[in-house]
Amino acid sequence: MMAGMPQFSWGLSLIALLGVITAHLGMNLADDYFDYKKDTTRIRQQVHEEGVKTHMEKCHYITSGKATIRDLACAICCFLALAGIAGTIILYYRTWHIAVIAISGLLLGLSYSGGPLKLGYRGFGEFVIGIMFGPLLMLGMSLASANQVTPAVIIVSFAVGLFVINIGYVHSVLDLRTDTLSLRKSFAVILKNKTAMLIALACFSLLPFVLIIIAVIINILHWSTLITLLLVPMAIHLVYSTRCFLYNKHIPLEPKWWMGPMGDWKKYQAADMDWFLFRWLVARNMVTFFCLILIIIHIIL
Repeated sequence: MMAGMPQFSWGLSLIALLGVITAHLGMNLADDYFDYKKDTTRIRQQVHEEGVKTHMEKCHYITSGKATIRDLACAICCFLALAGIAGTIILYYRTWHIAVIAISGLLLGLSYSGGPLKLGYRGFGEFVIGIMFGPLLMLGMSLASANQVTPAVIIVSFAVGLFVINIGYVHSVLDLRTDTLSLRKSFAVILKNKTAMLIALACFSLLPFVLIIIAVIINILHWSTLITLLLVPMAIHLVYSTRCFLYNKHIPLEPKWWMGPMGDWKKYQAADMDWFLFRWLVARNMVTFFCLILIIIHIIL
């Protein structure tokens, strides 16, 4: 979508990519830092010992003694410093809007688990990551790479943002019991009602395709982008399998080729994590395939 634009720069694109990667790593580690400080790892362990299924992999490198909280803080500062350097270089060559996007992303990222807002504990966490890795990320990359934003980029950024929200939301639905006991208000905890949770899941999973259809109808996107509709069965299956989870209905969790890569499935089963990873990986693979399809279409056209 951007490579053919007059002011496109491969150099600035790569610098922006480096900035995004390092900022992402820094924010992920910051989330671990604040969660560890809040002692959520101990709460998860306690809930697990009481027989409630929960996703246990959190801050393992600290709880296992492989790293200290000071090591973690240093790593966060290093990654964010690299991201800041990349952002400064881009700001020198591009519009000041880049700074607004970067600062907004930084504040949102630190406020996900950190005080005083702690948005991830107040029901806004899924939307924070959706905004950061949807509109902010894609609009920022567009400005950094080509110094402009097109309607097509805006539409796709919101579609991707919804898919990213979906990844976090599926996680919160599957971790509903743990989040409730640990007093963490995810969006799923706020909804409470199972029907409402499934409606929200259907919206996050299917609205991106609606945006694509509308964009094609009004000639913002090429008709070939409708190929992304091939992913609709994945969205439907995700809603169905999650419904079965919520209502304790057992279904065979068998990864199919059209669901995308599922990693070492036997290992997940042995660790009793297949119930979580099956649904979470389908949500992740949807956004991956969605982006890959659009990239391939853009290269061909």
